[in-house]
Amino acid sequence: MGVYAYFHAMPWSEMVPLLLTSVLAAIPVALPATFTLAAAIGARALAKLGVLPTRLSAVDEAASIDVLCSDKTGTLTLNALSVTSVRPLPGSDVAHVLGLAALASSEGGQDSVDAAIRSAASKKPAQDLPKLATFVPFDPAKKTSEATATDAKGTAVRIIKGAYTAVVALTAPSPAAAAIVDELEKQGFRVLAVAAGPSASLQLIGMIALSDPPRSDSSSLISELHTLGVATVMVTGDAPATAAIVAHDVGLTGPVCPPGKLPEGIKPEDFAVFASILPEGKYDLVKAFQKSGHTVGMCGDGANDAPALRQAQIGIAVSTATDVAKSAAGVVLTEAGLSGIVAAVKEGRITFQRILTYTLNSVMKKIVQVLLLAVGLVITGHAVLTPMLMILLMITGDFLTMSLTTDRVQPSKMPNSWNIGRITAAGAIFGACFLAFSTAILLVGEFELHLGIQALQTLSVVGIVFGSQVTTYVIRGRQHLWGLRPSLMLVLCSVADVLIIPILAIYGIAMAPLPLAVVACEFAAAIAFGLVLDVVKIPVFTRLSIS
Repeated sequence: MGVYAYFHAMPWSEMVPLLLTSVLAAIPVALPATFTLAAAIGARALAKLGVLPTRLSAVDEAASIDVLCSDKTGTLTLNALSVTSVRPLPGSDVAHVLGLAALASSEGGQDSVDAAIRSAASKKPAQDLPKLATFVPFDPAKKTSEATATDAKGTAVRIIKGAYTAVVALTAPSPAAAAIVDELEKQGFRVLAVAAGPSASLQLIGMIALSDPPRSDSSSLISELHTLGVATVMVTGDAPATAAIVAHDVGLTGPVCPPGKLPEGIKPEDFAVFASILPEGKYDLVKAFQKSGHTVGMCGDGANDAPALRQAQIGIAVSTATDVAKSAAGVVLTEAGLSGIVAAVKEGRITFQRILTYTLNSVMKKIVQVLLLAVGLVITGHAVLTPMLMILLMITGDFLTMSLTTDRVQPSKMPNSWNIGRITAAGAIFGACFLAFSTAILLVGEFELHLGIQALQTLSVVGIVFGSQVTTYVIRGRQHLWGLRPSLMLVLCSVADVLIIPILAIYGIAMAPLPLAVVACEFAAAIAFGLVLDVVKIPVFTRLSIS
């Protein structure tokens, strides 16, 4: 454009404003503010639903997940653990099994397992229990908690409580105990083993079965996530048999991944349940899913879950999570269950659609404003927009497009992704249509109305304003423009935009005056252009898979 103006001997007094105007036309001034505002509005909506984003980008990230790695306890189940059965081994009884297990349980903490055991032990107090000396809390890596105590004779007693496989590795093998554990796990119970005795000769004294019923809404919420294109897999430290029964109850009917090292090239569709998994295994699982091309959401609650929460595209700290887990997550739930995750996915997709609409409008308008300067230069030999007029367009137009962050939109049916190539192509097609409309108005003004350059500048500004209005309403929806009622803020900004610029044009304020009839004809032409563009956009969105 500058080269064309130079070789056609345009005076520097006109060339400099032309170049300045083209620079202003190419800058998306409102882009950072609009993205931040859209995410902030989404975060506020989620906060009302008990979902607290720890960073604004998490709102948009929730729109893209297609795999959810869900914890079992407190997310798919009620986290209302209770002792269902106690199976003492020969030489012990129910009261002593519970009493010793209570000594190896934290008091007054948030551990629901320890709380359930202490509650059951208080209802069946045992006599002659040893006196507690030291206590080591539950270690997720070892899957055990431990206590030392002294009996009435002053002998030191070591007490271990935890997963059966972890406890039995410290004691002599017991076929009877293995049979009991297998029986209880097949009934869906979480089974803990209790061992006690001198440190060098620990003995199994019994098993404790705990039940945690599934949440009544888990099955329907998993089904809803499925309809939204999000596959759910259960990730738990519980035994495979126990996890499989709970998974079946909540609608996860796929196979259970064998315990141990994850298979190479594993994908979410291969297994529905990952049981007996350690915290570091969760991190490896997230990385494996990401390597296969998936966008992963990860639920967690413990400090050891922090690496997996950080690695996932969006980490989700459940309501009972530790501070470390919450700081690593992108989203913190204030209520148990999957409802907050479903809300985050839907609100994230609403936010994505709002930002997508703004991006399409921005690409389209930048193409029009820059190329119209070039087209106008060829047609008239002068700049059809001045820096002052461009600033007016930016101020009024940016308020209109920023109001799209409040607009009513339909959340995407499937996970979203930023395909910049397709979005740019759609913006370019719409921009070409808008440019044709603006060029047609300029040609009419030049060759039919025989307007001077200053009047042509006003004509171009009014045409861009009216054209921007109709394109905004056409592109805001992925179906026909009459399908969804706009928000009040969008309507108010439109009314202000439509009133301000035409009034300035009619009264000749900051620009050359135009007759009211000419402005009215431009408005009518813009409406006709909008109806044509509404027909064009459907095949464009379909072809480019923009939804």
